[in-house]
Amino acid sequence: MSSVHDDQSVRALVLPANQPQQFYRGGASIAALRGGGDDREFGPEDWVGSTTTRFGQPESGLSRLPDGRWLRDAVREAPEQWLGSEHVAAFGDSTALLVKLLDAGQRLPVHCHPSDRFAQQHLGSRFGKTEAWIVVGTSGPNPVVHLGFRDDVAPEVVERWVTTQDSSALLGSLNEIPVRPGDTVHVPAGTPHAIGEGVFIVELQQPTDFSVTLEWRGFLADAESAFLGMDQRTALQTLNHSGFDDAALASLIKRTADQDAARVGLLADDAAPFFRADRLHGAVELEPSFGVLIVLDGSGKLRSDNGTDLDLRRGTTAVVPHAAGAAQLEGDLTAVHCRPPSAGSRI
Repeated sequence: MSSVHDDQSVRALVLPANQPQQFYRGGASIAALRGGGDDREFGPEDWVGSTTTRFGQPESGLSRLPDGRWLRDAVREAPEQWLGSEHVAAFGDSTALLVKLLDAGQRLPVHCHPSDRFAQQHLGSRFGKTEAWIVVGTSGPNPVVHLGFRDDVAPEVVERWVTTQDSSALLGSLNEIPVRPGDTVHVPAGTPHAIGEGVFIVELQQPTDFSVTLEWRGFLADAESAFLGMDQRTALQTLNHSGFDDAALASLIKRTADQDAARVGLLADDAAPFFRADRLHGAVELEPSFGVLIVLDGSGKLRSDNGTDLDLRRGTTAVVPHAAGAAQLEGDLTAVHCRPPSAGSRI
């Protein structure tokens, strides 16, 4: 491995936009945040620091480093530099994290994601797809998300809705939650959900692209692509049919807009075994860890232990390796710092 690669392995790096084609509209808010870039109609997701491919694709979804390599390959070449020895002992050379900017230019379909156990049994993956949403922007008259059934729903009822593609029943059965910037939502695997039009989020996920699309008509080409290559009945086994009451929703949702500390923990307690996220403002020290930085406002620098500086400004997305050490964030900026779970939260 060349010295250039060695050098880049231990430095924080700014990443270009990475917007693989999707089936739904969006992207204008991503372009506005970045100050230009790709605002095409079907560019609603920017996969940031991604070592994950789109389902069934060999490369689509992967992030490139400035030298042209895939981040995935760089991590595999030097996992302890990128991830740290404790992380590698727990998760191998997986970052155990997928971060996206997601700009819903239309309502997304009702869908859910498999649990770790289901993914191991049916999809050959250690990871399922628990996720969390950090709302960073909204537009339109009624920005909402839909999370979990309001009441318990029998499996045969859900199966009938999916078979007949009864969109009104599927969407109408879910809790509708108004959101504003600063709100965060934890979405456990198996939870039926949909993101409403005009909601712009930073999304943390386990590092897979597994979605079971309950409401596929009008969104996907056919039912076959909705169920990850499984039959419908098998795919629906991962769905949580239980109703989410007010207490359950309160445990998953945080409202952080009014918190102005230098470091604000953004996610519900239940998210800790899956990922971590903080909103940072001003001068903050980052402990050694693999991470993704998304700058929402302002400008500044990231100063690393090895003496290298990285200029940051609104719209910058950057990947930070463990080897950057105890990096210092400086300047008048606000950023979301996304990290994998701690090694002690091994799942």
